[in-house]
Amino acid sequence: MGASKQKKAEYFPKLKGLLEDYKSVFIVTVDNVSSQQMHEVRQSLRGEAVVLMGKNTMVRRALRTFVSDSPEYERLLPHVRGNVGFIFTNGDLKDIRDKILANKVAAPARAGAVAPADVWVPAGNTGMEPGKTSFFQALGVPTKIARGTIEITTDLKLVEANTKVGPSEATLLNMLNISPFTYGLGISQVYDEGNCFPPEVLDIGEEQLLKAFSSAITTIAALSLALDFPTLPSVMHSLVNSYKKVLAVAVETEYSWPEIEDLKDRIANPDAYASAAPAAGSAETKTEAAEEKKEESEAEESGDEGFGGLFD
Repeated sequence: MGASKQKKAEYFPKLKGLLEDYKSVFIVTVDNVSSQQMHEVRQSLRGEAVVLMGKNTMVRRALRTFVSDSPEYERLLPHVRGNVGFIFTNGDLKDIRDKILANKVAAPARAGAVAPADVWVPAGNTGMEPGKTSFFQALGVPTKIARGTIEITTDLKLVEANTKVGPSEATLLNMLNISPFTYGLGISQVYDEGNCFPPEVLDIGEEQLLKAFSSAITTIAALSLALDFPTLPSVMHSLVNSYKKVLAVAVETEYSWPEIEDLKDRIANPDAYASAAPAAGSAETKTEAAEEKKEESEAEESGDEGFGGLFD
């Protein structure tokens, strides 16, 4: 009991100090991670991050004592379950994430272990003697005898992802020298300045964020206008729409102000504000009409000359 109290007395202030000194925390899973791997992770993060492990019960008890002074730490509590640890950092989250996940080691299949991914047995010669054919047949592996050895004829999915590896499957994989799994630290959650989010959020680019933000603003503005409930995104639209209504009222009534006089004058005297383009167009029309008239008169004159010669 004394040792437990001593550990708690040492652990609580250490965890508190790290939470205060670092703005970001990676909650990492450490299933099937060896002490050598942990040492290598600490080495790769030296100077950029601090790794802290601890029993879940002690971690939760420590966090609960901090919540009264820092309520945001309560967001960490739901994620302290299973075999997890903390990595504290003030560095770039993507860079630290990549360094955490980079340390992976291949591992043989063990009976009872949950497969993190599908396990395939590739087609090819196994180099094994024909006496072990029955073992392959029991697992449903298609084989044939070629040059006195067992050959697997087609690729076979031996173990489904997220299912337990059976004793026979583990034996076969070890016989074939296949180490299908890689083990290392995983990241379950990221805590950054009081907010928790899954690690996939780190892969969202700035352009994607801006696009989602713009879409959200447009949606909010449309809903606000439809519900006649003013919000910051809809204020500008409301002002423009209101000014249009004021202009319409001013045009139809005697109410006026200096800025509306020009619009009223344009409506009352449209000819005075005719643009140069239509004038040029009318001039071209007149020129074309004159040319057509000239062509008609020339045609009439040539026609008169023809008939005149006929009756002379």
